[in-house]
Amino acid sequence: MPIMSVPAVEATAATSYVAAATEPGAPSTGAAGASAFAQVLGGAVDSTQQLQGTANELAVAAVTGDLEDVHQATVAATRAQTTLELVAAVRNKAVDAFTEIMRMQA
Repeated sequence: MPIMSVPAVEATAATSYVAAATEPGAPSTGAAGASAFAQVLGGAVDSTQQLQGTANELAVAAVTGDLEDVHQATVAATRAQTTLELVAAVRNKAVDAFTEIMRMQA
C-alpha cells in the first residue's frame, strides 16, 4: 500500500459561522445580536449533523467493504467528534453565561 500524503487539517464548518458573526458590521447587541447568535449556533448544529451523517455513511461503507480507503472513514469520524465537542462547549458556555446573568438579577 503506497504512503499517501496527509493534507493539512481544515477548519470545521462550524468555525465559518463564528467568523461571519464577528465581522465588522455584524449585529452584536439586543435582539439582533440574539438572532445572530441563534443563527450561528443553529448553523453549527446543522453542520455537525451533516458531518455525523457523512461519518456514519463512510463507516457503513468501510464495514461492508465498499470503501477502499479506511482513512476517509476515520478522518470523517474524528472531524464529526471534534465538531460535536466544539458545539457542546459553546452551548455549555452560553448556558453558564445565562445562569450567571439570571443570578445577578436575583
